[in-house]
Amino acid sequence: MAKIAVVGGTGDLGNAIAKRLVKAGGHQVLIGSRRAEAAAEAAAALGPNVGHGVNAEVAKNCDIVIVTVPYSAQANTLKDITDSVGQAIVVDTTVPLVPPKVMRVQLPAGGSAAMEAREHLGEGVRLVTAFHNVAAHKLATDEVVDCDVLVFSDDVEARGQVVSLVGDIGMRGLAGGSLANSAAAEALTSLLIFFNRTYQADGAGVRFTGLKTAPPIG
Repeated sequence: MAKIAVVGGTGDLGNAIAKRLVKAGGHQVLIGSRRAEAAAEAAAALGPNVGHGVNAEVAKNCDIVIVTVPYSAQANTLKDITDSVGQAIVVDTTVPLVPPKVMRVQLPAGGSAAMEAREHLGEGVRLVTAFHNVAAHKLATDEVVDCDVLVFSDDVEARGQVVSLVGDIGMRGLAGGSLANSAAAEALTSLLIFFNRTYQADGAGVRFTGLKTAPPIG
């Protein structure tokens, strides 16, 4: 059993991931928010055994910390939890969308949100990125989500653990290589938003073909 904190767990993506983790069972799940009251309310809706607290508090003594906040809140949120995460795997889901032109790829000066996350957290943190291209409203349902989850990290072991965690919530995780490769998935999000609007899609996703049924982890 892993102890997993979902930082920003009151938002759409964070709440959907937490819901799937609770339904899957086998893990201790905690909801984090900037406001303790909001975290408590979201946790109560998910079940009696779901923990809650402010972000820096729930991130302590965890095995995995999943960060699900908008790009505008990424820097402050990561700095807020840096002293709490210890040896936990930090999974950053941030996509650098800059409203109102969210259908246009606008990678930051640092190259990607992933590279900026590494700067905010420091070299010693086990950083992984994932869940960039999954529609939160689809993840929040009990239905099968027909898309792959790309997972990036320079820490091969941590990357493999997150690929397995994606499998726990009923999706296919694919190791996408180094943290630098996260830029590809981050940029792809703007393209998917364009597809949603142009082709009236209800949460377009990406599925990779020609792979073996059980890709090697890591």
